[in-house]
Amino acid sequence: MDDRQIVTVDVVLLTVIEGRLSVGLLRREAEPFAGRLALVGGYVHAREDADTEATAARVLGEKTGLGGVFIEQLATFSGPDRDPRGWSVSVAYFALIPHPRLAEALGPTPALTFLPVDGLADLPFDHARIVAAARARLSGKGAYSTLPARLLPDAFTLSDLQHVYEIALDVPRIDKSSFRRKVGELALIEPVAGQRAETGGRQAQLYRLRDPVSVVDRPV
Repeated sequence: MDDRQIVTVDVVLLTVIEGRLSVGLLRREAEPFAGRLALVGGYVHAREDADTEATAARVLGEKTGLGGVFIEQLATFSGPDRDPRGWSVSVAYFALIPHPRLAEALGPTPALTFLPVDGLADLPFDHARIVAAARARLSGKGAYSTLPARLLPDAFTLSDLQHVYEIALDVPRIDKSSFRRKVGELALIEPVAGQRAETGGRQAQLYRLRDPVSVVDRPV
């Protein structure tokens, strides 16, 4: 009996496109599941990678050209049935990137295909389960942290901030006055001096996070 295990990482690359949380997928070139869209992933290189986070960053860079992306470990998925090649373990990560930066980095003909995270049942391996876990992590952790703001550019309006929280938390609408009061109480953001954006014929102040990723003790 062969006791060798397959050890990989998978990265759930999330962004917001046209108001919907979307995940980046690559078309597999080799079997199993050749030609199918799947998460960005690859083997751990034991002699090269210091840890699985290094693997995730390397794989993301090699397969998409993206670097310096926010990345966080999600969970470990393992067992004899998730990969037809044999017993396998995948350490999954999720990554967040603003769509404008993504479009600039990938160029006009990106290899990645982005699809809304809802309804992704037809993915190989257990990738649909991994995407669902990342969606749940963003929704759950987003309620008490600035994590959803990593889907925004460095400078954003208060309306932008509220909208990305609504997308991340998967709620149709957050009360505007309550949201802005809570953001003010928690001192999560600060104005960008001298920078304003044109929104609907009006000038809106631009803000940035005080801390790139803050965790607070009360829901935003």
